[in-house]
Amino acid sequence: MTLDELINDWNGLPAKGDRIPLLNDETLRDGLQSPSVRDPDIAAKRDLTHRLARLGVDAVDLGMPGAGPKALAAVRALMVEIRDHRLPLSPNVAVRTLETDLAQVAEIQQRAGMPLEAGAFLGSSPIRMDVEGWDLDFLVGTARRAIAFCRRHEVPVMMVTEDSTRARPDVLKAIYGAAMDEGAQSICLSDTCGHATPDGVRRLVRFIKDEVVKDRSVRIDWHGHNDRGLGVANAIAAFEAGADRLHGSILGIGERCGNVALDQLMINLHLMGYPKGDLSDLPALAELVAELCDVEIPANYPVLGRDAFRTGTGVHAAAIVKALHRGDVELADAVYSGVPAALVGRRQEIEIGPLAGHSNVVYWLEMNGYDPSPERVDRILQAAKNSPRILSESEIRAVL
Repeated sequence: MTLDELINDWNGLPAKGDRIPLLNDETLRDGLQSPSVRDPDIAAKRDLTHRLARLGVDAVDLGMPGAGPKALAAVRALMVEIRDHRLPLSPNVAVRTLETDLAQVAEIQQRAGMPLEAGAFLGSSPIRMDVEGWDLDFLVGTARRAIAFCRRHEVPVMMVTEDSTRARPDVLKAIYGAAMDEGAQSICLSDTCGHATPDGVRRLVRFIKDEVVKDRSVRIDWHGHNDRGLGVANAIAAFEAGADRLHGSILGIGERCGNVALDQLMINLHLMGYPKGDLSDLPALAELVAELCDVEIPANYPVLGRDAFRTGTGVHAAAIVKALHRGDVELADAVYSGVPAALVGRRQEIEIGPLAGHSNVVYWLEMNGYDPSPERVDRILQAAKNSPRILSESEIRAVL
């Protein structure tokens, strides 16, 4: 039987249709807004843009040029990198709806000789309006002036409403309507505080698509956060409801609890029938981001963590070993794994610890060139049962 015949997939068949999700990487902007990360130097950021392009990402947020001279220099350098190496990435930046910020975008675009999308953001929820003392007329007027400025300077603009998932329908309709009237080619819904659930995301995106955008040729973006642990699920719900481009960062780094984890999103989209490039580079990219930004990848992090394809449990190991003894690597990769390790260039790993069985030990001995004699197996298994954790390679060899 084929693997498809051996798995009854309640998720349904792979998605069909003409829509392909676009991906916007936020690692170099919102990702670096995490209070715990280190800001890499420009050379490292150049390298990251090349890696993201090879991975199949469509667009990249280069930063917030209005944050200061260092941020501005990085954006300028990355624009040149994308231009000179003809990287298949659409660059964008985050800016306030202030003429000073927008003028910077126009200047960077002019200097580089290529389009730079301005992600002009503006608060939209009642709680933010109350804190700031804003009313709807102020928000609509601000949006109109910002988009009109961009239109005059031929800067492509994405109208971003902060805290969209807690905003009133009439406010979103008014802001986005004014922005589109003035020439915004895209709009972005933001779950700024990580408030939304998948059902809430679907309702919001459908409302925007059906009641606001309607038949206009305008791209709808989704920018989510992970405060409730729903970042990836919400991004998928947004796409299924009609969003065109999804934002995320490598390892989900970003404000507070972080952004949508772009790596996890890409894995899920691939398994849903939307492949985006060669994902075998993901582990190396994630490790590089972790090193450059001084963050740690948790052992149980999905797909990329140390333990993602590692087991020390006897029952699990026995099933994997049986599949391998049949010469069926694909089956071994699926019997106790919801994501094929081979998809990201990894393999199933069997360890020896307190919960191990004979299969764990026999597999280790065979893989390391030892005869799996009963006496050897028993000695190692006894050591494992008396250990509080997985045995290291040196500990196993000491027993031998």
